[in-house]
Amino acid sequence: MKSSRRNFLKIAGVSAVGLSAKPVLDAFATADADEHAATATPEKASNKKALTGKRWALVINTHKLQTKEALEPIIEACNKLHNVPHIENERWEIKWIWGEEFKHAFPGKEDTFLPEHVKHNPFLVLCNHCENPPCVRACPTKATFQRDDGIVLMDFHRCIGCRFCMAACPYGSRSFNFRDPRQFITEQNPDFPTRSKGVVEKCNFCAERLAVGKQPACVEASGGALIFGNVDDPASEVRKVLNKNFTIRRKQGLGTGPMVFYIV
Repeated sequence: MKSSRRNFLKIAGVSAVGLSAKPVLDAFATADADEHAATATPEKASNKKALTGKRWALVINTHKLQTKEALEPIIEACNKLHNVPHIENERWEIKWIWGEEFKHAFPGKEDTFLPEHVKHNPFLVLCNHCENPPCVRACPTKATFQRDDGIVLMDFHRCIGCRFCMAACPYGSRSFNFRDPRQFITEQNPDFPTRSKGVVEKCNFCAERLAVGKQPACVEASGGALIFGNVDDPASEVRKVLNKNFTIRRKQGLGTGPMVFYIV
């Protein structure tokens, strides 16, 4: 009975997304109906062009992103692709990737003698797709889950809006739809599902683009300031960049293992 109910929920959820979002379905494809039914592995992606990796990571070169204007095309590319609504009221705002001051992005790392450009320049922040994500442990319905390649995703159909994941996330990387987000989308992308009121959402490392062999939208729009790849591969570009540059991570001391690195 329990297995049948789970299978029904899976089928109903996929049907609700629609056939027009096939890359998204590929990215969220499920392997079986066990306790990890929502987990997808890149090896099982149906598209042969899919980018695969054991552990994805993102490096942000802050030297190339020193103004708010430099961040705008990156943020816009993500928002447009994923139907992130533009809501002016900050209480209802939805964020996948955005700019933050150093003191807010890296509390505890602020120093009296920090260079002025570090103090005042905006830093891109997003979901860190942690190695040890506390949000996944906190979710009672497995609406948020971690794939074998480390990407932390949301199953919008399983989300019951309890916001336990938001309380567990130490980075403030999740947003809750207090209002119906669809009414705030001016230019909808039909290839990615929209969300409903009462659902939590966040950055997904462009899992739907990886499934068809493309880099994340933020990386493509960054002009080389963002580097994405399989950090477990010594020959990957992201690994080479990390070997050559000093980087910091957000709240690394918490033991979550954030997979977003900052060259400072």
